[in-house]
Amino acid sequence: MSAQDTIKQTVADNDVVLFMKGTKSMPQCGFSSRVAGVLNFMGVEFADVNVLADDEIRQGIKDYSDWPTIPQLYVKGEFVGGCDIITEMTLSGELDELLEKSGVGFDKDAADKIREANG
Repeated sequence: MSAQDTIKQTVADNDVVLFMKGTKSMPQCGFSSRVAGVLNFMGVEFADVNVLADDEIRQGIKDYSDWPTIPQLYVKGEFVGGCDIITEMTLSGELDELLEKSGVGFDKDAADKIREANG
């Protein structure tokens, strides 16, 4: 299976996927850590793909999304964005709306705490 096929399959098979440097329990860069931390804190169940473990996936995900940076978040098969976009969406409440609309479970109180701490 090609890297593109693997990426397509991963995105299709999981409601929420984070392509990141490292893993959700051990991120290996600050940007990946921030996004994984938000998702973990909000109780979102997500698949993590460590792009550092496979150079073809690392480049392939950039080609797949036509987005140059990692991490990259996908919800219900759709590319949502990287660290800055996810941070903005979390603080504005847009991430809550997207997750609710997509039928993805999360802890609303935790999301509110993030906004309170950053308000």
